Amino acid sequence: MKEKVILAYSGGLDTTMIIPWLKENYDYEVVCVCINVGQGNELDGLEERAKLSGATKLYIEDVVDEFVDDYVLPCVKAGAIYENKYLLGTSMARPVIAKRLVEIARIEHATAICHGATGKGNDQVRFELGIKALAPDLKIIAPWRIWDVTSREEEIEYCKNHGIDLPFSADNSYSRDRNLWHISHEGLELEDPASAPNYDHLLVLSVSPEKAPEEGETLTITFEKGIPTGLNGTNMKPSDLIAELNKLGGKHGVGIIDIVENRVVGMKSRGVYETPGGTILMEAHAQLEELILDRATLTCKKEIGNKFADVVYEGKWFTPLREALQAFVDVTQQYVTGEVKLKLYKGNIIKQGTTSPYSLYNESIASFTTGDLYNHHDAEGFINLFGLSLKVRAMKMAAVENEQK
Repeated sequence: MKEKVILAYSGGLDTTMIIPWLKENYDYEVVCVCINVGQGNELDGLEERAKLSGATKLYIEDVVDEFVDDYVLPCVKAGAIYENKYLLGTSMARPVIAKRLVEIARIEHATAICHGATGKGNDQVRFELGIKALAPDLKIIAPWRIWDVTSREEEIEYCKNHGIDLPFSADNSYSRDRNLWHISHEGLELEDPASAPNYDHLLVLSVSPEKAPEEGETLTITFEKGIPTGLNGTNMKPSDLIAELNKLGGKHGVGIIDIVENRVVGMKSRGVYETPGGTILMEAHAQLEELILDRATLTCKKEIGNKFADVVYEGKWFTPLREALQAFVDVTQQYVTGEVKLKLYKGNIIKQGTTSPYSLYNESIASFTTGDLYNHHDAEGFINLFGLSLKVRAMKMAAVENEQK
């Protein structure tokens, strides 16, 4: 019997070409695995295409809820944002895909896993670190680091020469990655940082803020222990809630960012990301934490959130460090419960009020009128002690200056 290889399959031109390439160069039996993390109609017609291309079998695995519950929500709770802008849409999905690829490899008794990530990107790192952590015995094949293919035309010609004549176009188009959390766009005019994005041609989930409705829309998100549980008074599981927020955010042009980021492999890359629901959810969660977390915890948590983002971006999900960081975050979320009201308007998210039974905001203390819990006169002694080191230093410097005259 031939050895089996598990191919992470999207149905696009790259992974379609990889099927005959694997059979020709390795004499493998190819089992395709498509992981559904919420990419919508991109899954249509995959089974026929995979088998037409020479695959023995195709698995289509729905892991949307697992993706949201076990990968997205920990990032939301951590406030994990890479380089202060990127909400980790692609990064969060790679570990759950790697995990399921390994699980199918075990079921099929495969000896290798193949992916179609390029040799310039982050995804090769993320996929392979995940596979190594979960199945160090499995061989990993990365065709883009092996073959000498340089264009879509060459890929299409290769497929035709192997009896695969599918309706792929040689025309250039954006390189996209989509899941329930976001869609990313790279290529074409985006490769020149001096060029503005062609939003009329580019956007998939959203409209530009200029084309958003003239009237804003108010919504309320409910959280329990840092987890979103309801929208506008209706209880919803997190994946359904994100899907609904995507519609609302996309309608109002929320969550479109144009960034140049630092890839793991050392280069800078420019991309446009649409994350309408995720942007709303992250902002709502941050607003709730403002009320509930004390100053020291919130300060430390921001540092942990930045580190968490780096770990996820670099593909180090299945590591003791990620587990330790997540354990810290989970403790901070014990009382992050309440409701956040927001207005969406032409790309903006505007605060409309936040409530929580665990709010540390005390009107008696914060009010400009004197309350029972705060005496204005106490501030004088506090400032004297808080500024003592500054005063001592200033006195010393003045004394030294006088001695030198």
